[in-house]
Amino acid sequence: MTLTEPGPVVIDTNIALDLLVFEDPAWAPLAARLAAGELCWLATAAMRIELERVLGYPLIARRMAQRELQLPAVLADFDARVRMLEGRPPRAPCVCSDPDDQVFIDLAVAHKALLLSKDRAVLSMKKRLALRGVVVQAAYGG
Repeated sequence: MTLTEPGPVVIDTNIALDLLVFEDPAWAPLAARLAAGELCWLATAAMRIELERVLGYPLIARRMAQRELQLPAVLADFDARVRMLEGRPPRAPCVCSDPDDQVFIDLAVAHKALLLSKDRAVLSMKKRLALRGVVVQAAYGG
């Protein structure tokens, strides 16, 4: 699957920040596809917890303050955009060198979803994840 096909997508925290806090124009087409219901952003409680933790980092907090964004509003935006799944997905046979990224891999493999990540540890797994039906992209390709 690529971003030009409808279906499930798993978005890592860095790209979620680009969408929700930084409003990076490079991700505007993705935001439009999500808003149109052409892609379904899958998430778990663990992903929301990580996002909330990262939103407290000083650099991110400063950017939020500059844009007059409050933590509850960013989390509400996340909640409105995602399809929150119950529980944890089964552990994927592909193990990431960064344990914080494993939850994204597990979810993408469980749903054969497109995985959007800029994380080196995830990107280094592209070939292994492709064998499991997961396409990994670091940028909007379409």
